[in-house]
Parts: sequence; structure tokens; C-alpha cells
Amino acid sequence: MPKFSIIPFALALLIGQVPAHAETWQPSPDQIQVPIWPGAVPDAISAPKPESLAQRDGHGGWLQASDVSQPSMTVYAPKGRNTGAAVVVFPGGGFKVLAMDLEGTEICDWLTSRGITCVLLKYRVPGGNHYYDEKCNCHITPKVPRALQDAQRTIKLVRSRAKELNIHPDRIGVIGFSAGGYLVAQTSNILASAYKPVDAVDKLSSRPDFAIALYPGHLCRAGGTLEPSIRVSAKTPPTFLLQAWDDPVDPICNSTLYARALNQAGVPAEVHLFAKGGHAFGLRDKDHPISSWPTLVENWLKDIGML
Repeated sequence: MPKFSIIPFALALLIGQVPAHAETWQPSPDQIQVPIWPGAVPDAISAPKPESLAQRDGHGGWLQASDVSQPSMTVYAPKGRNTGAAVVVFPGGGFKVLAMDLEGTEICDWLTSRGITCVLLKYRVPGGNHYYDEKCNCHITPKVPRALQDAQRTIKLVRSRAKELNIHPDRIGVIGFSAGGYLVAQTSNILASAYKPVDAVDKLSSRPDFAIALYPGHLCRAGGTLEPSIRVSAKTPPTFLLQAWDDPVDPICNSTLYARALNQAGVPAEVHLFAKGGHAFGLRDKDHPISSWPTLVENWLKDIGML
């Protein structure tokens, strides 16, 4: 897809371009970051601090976006051939921060190299962790799921601009890591809009056509039960799950419980559990067999007819 086709996409949103600030995450100069909401952000809350960007140690160093209160998306055009498929990327970060390169731009570089349009979502993490209660030391479901609102809106936006982006409206998938993997499960199973409609775009479905979750979190709750708001049904899209058994952050039950629910609902799924790999490896693990996951995903996408 030629680069110029992305510019009309931003203009057609009629919501402008996200202002560039040195202290916030910005895409490369040839990419355009646009807000996902045409006006006021629904259920907006002010972050305690302005949005910031910091370099973190671990995994070779990664960029952390914090206190994000203005969600946005950046479209990356496929390189070479265009398969007609698109994937919305949900970075991880425990709903406290966003790993914008490790689980964002680097994932888009891989997807676009395979002929897939990539849409990187910078969803709201407005300070603190609204998905965790320190009093009970347990995961919770927030009364206002702001990250889910942003994820649903982005899928709808991409579907509304399918012709302009030169993609198929029924080949739009999602991929998420850690907390982003939980967003994958949410968008796959919570099909009713989590916000009041704001324009004609919201008449479209937010259900992804396929779903990929790597080392998902927040799904395994106390007593070894699946998060009750995730009600898997025959409407849940085909799903790819991958996790390491030695994950020190999100236990393996996040994948096994979800896989069991998919099986019980008759949802086609492919599940890979590796002995080693840890957590938040993205595309950077070069020492374990788990590093083969991009090839596994690509073969799976071919099997289900998305490529």
C-alpha cells in the first residue's frame, strides 16, 4: 500500500493529528498518530501526571509510556505485497504503562514485513492500575473499562476505513501481550459496546475476525477460575494462545483456563505452551524454542484463511 493512502485516513477522521511532544511517545516521522475519539474521550479521567516516556532496563531496554490519558492509533502500511489483512496491536504493561517498542513498533515491523497492515493502539493507562486491588492483592474488573473502550473503538475505526486502507473488513484481527492479551480476550468476547455511540463508526462491530494472545494476564482469578466477565461463546473468533511455563508474572493458568473455555465453546484455537521463555519477551528471545512463535502465528493465519 503506498504511503500516501495513510494521510487521507487521518484526514477523514476529522479529528486531527496528535500533537508531537518530546516527552511523549511518537512514531517515526513517516507515520501519523491520530486520536481515536472525535471529541471528548468517554469517561475521561485526568492522569495524576502528564504523559511521559522513559527508557526501562530489561529485555535489552524498552520504551515505557506512562500516564496515557489521550488514546491514539498509528497505522503502519504493509511492506511489499498487501495480504489484505490487518492487525490491531495491544502492548502490555500491566495497565500501568505501555511497552511501546518491545510489544508495539517491533511487532508492527514484523507484521508489515509479512504483508499485513498494522495498527498500533496507545490505549489509556491514566496512572495507577485500575485492574488490580492492592487491598485484596488481586485482579479486578474496573467499573469503567477505559482500555476496552479504546480497543473496541479502534477496531471499529479500522473496519470503517477498510477500503481506504486497502484491507478486507472481515480480516481484521488483534494481537496483545500480557495486559494486552487480556484486551484480546475482552474484545473477542465482550461484543456489546462498552461506551455510548459517538458517531456512525460505532454502528460497526468491534469483534475481531481472529485473535492472538501472548502471555495473557488477568484471566486467571482466585481459585483457578476464569475471569467471570469473559464469557466465551460460539461467536468468539479463532484464537492463538502462547505462553511460557516459567512465566514469573502471569501464571500459565491464564492460557490454560482460556483454552479450556474456547474448547468447551467449540471455538477453533491453537495453543502453544513452552517450557522456557519467561515474560515480556516479545520478538527478542533468541535462546529458546519459544522464539519461533512468529512463524507459528503466520502458519496459523494461513490455515484459517486470513492470509
